[in-house]
Amino acid sequence: MRPAQRDRQDTLALRQQLIGSACKLFFSHDPVKIVKAQGQYMYDEKGRQYLDCINNVAHVGHCHPDVVKAAHEQNQVLNTNSRYLHDNLVDYAKRLSDTLPEKLCTFYFLNSGSEANDLALRMARQYTKHKDVIVLDHAYHGHLTSLIDISPYKFRNLEGQKEWVHVAPVPDTYRGLYREDHEDSVTAYANEVKIIIEQAHKKGRKIAAFFAESLPSVGGQIIPPAGYFQKVAEHVHKAGGVFIADEIQVGFGRVGTHFWAFQLQGEDFIPDIVTMGKPIGNGHPLACVVTTKEIAEAFAATGVEYFNTFGGNPVSCAIGSAVLDVIEKEHLQAHAMEVGNFLMKLFKELKIKHPIIGDVRGSGLFIGVDLIKDQAERTPATAEAEHLITRLKEEYILLSTDGPGRNVLKFKPPMCFNMEDAKFVVDTIDRLLTDMEEQQLNQDKTSTCST
Repeated sequence: MRPAQRDRQDTLALRQQLIGSACKLFFSHDPVKIVKAQGQYMYDEKGRQYLDCINNVAHVGHCHPDVVKAAHEQNQVLNTNSRYLHDNLVDYAKRLSDTLPEKLCTFYFLNSGSEANDLALRMARQYTKHKDVIVLDHAYHGHLTSLIDISPYKFRNLEGQKEWVHVAPVPDTYRGLYREDHEDSVTAYANEVKIIIEQAHKKGRKIAAFFAESLPSVGGQIIPPAGYFQKVAEHVHKAGGVFIADEIQVGFGRVGTHFWAFQLQGEDFIPDIVTMGKPIGNGHPLACVVTTKEIAEAFAATGVEYFNTFGGNPVSCAIGSAVLDVIEKEHLQAHAMEVGNFLMKLFKELKIKHPIIGDVRGSGLFIGVDLIKDQAERTPATAEAEHLITRLKEEYILLSTDGPGRNVLKFKPPMCFNMEDAKFVVDTIDRLLTDMEEQQLNQDKTSTCST
């Protein structure tokens, strides 16, 4: 028997009493209590429907019946660790291998993206016998100590940068070092990595890995220019390091044109290690590392077993396979491209009308709308973005911001997000921006009159 539903304020009071204050809430001044979700919609305790524009974890839609069914049916039969033979593990690995370049053929299953990135880091160091890591500025790779150390987004607010961590500029052609008017931003950004390697070598340090999200998310929904990863990989391989592509936010068809975001760089680019998480299990704790035979053999050569108690269990693998089934059956990759292109088109039209929109960028259903105070300096419109997010919540649309200036509206909805949803969101943002502009105009008039 389920306990009676608590009042929202009672739940909030208990959370404040029992849960660590470092665990933040969305809309902390007026948090939403979510009790149910289906598809791209979430529902509060009063039954009010919210359009979810940010939950990329519920990849094929909240509580998708096929995924729920797969979990339930396997739970009724067996759930145990991977030290026993079971078809679900090898069948799922085979399914994933069919989506990847041939050389990425050895799999490790885990429970979270953080675990996956930590394992990838261990593999890189074991294979190369080097320690140092190059990461992109503003990157976030997970909450484990090893990953906080390689996440500028976090370590700058904690103990600072370790001597073995090297930070390269984000290949952002809108507000980065080399912008859209640069004659060769690809080479310029890649050369920044080359310089970092040269400087590290002068200090006697050796590079184990270049570690990057295929599309930097926390950094501001960035789309690296095609060819950048190839040039970086060339410099890193020459230095004896490996290239790790973090697909935890953006994999599984989200970018529309390809199944994996690293494939946006071109067919001639293949990472040495790829990590997966978040959408892989549609909300179930599941993650994966895939690498080459050579790196896997070097990792095994230590003689130390890698065992993960829950990683690759039959239930998790059944769920992972069901997610792949739904992506295929419902043509969600093509859907992401179609709806994403439509959403980008609507926002680009809105950009002409509202000067606060400085840039619209993305691929498929990974989109960033960069809000600015002025066109010349492209100053982040942080306060305006926060106000807009709050107003959208009042309109029953859940959205959030990212980027170092917290001014980029990030769209990473469940992949069932449709054309009607896209139009509803853009029409609402259009109306709210118009209201904000009128309020600013009235304030300016009042200020002028008072002087």
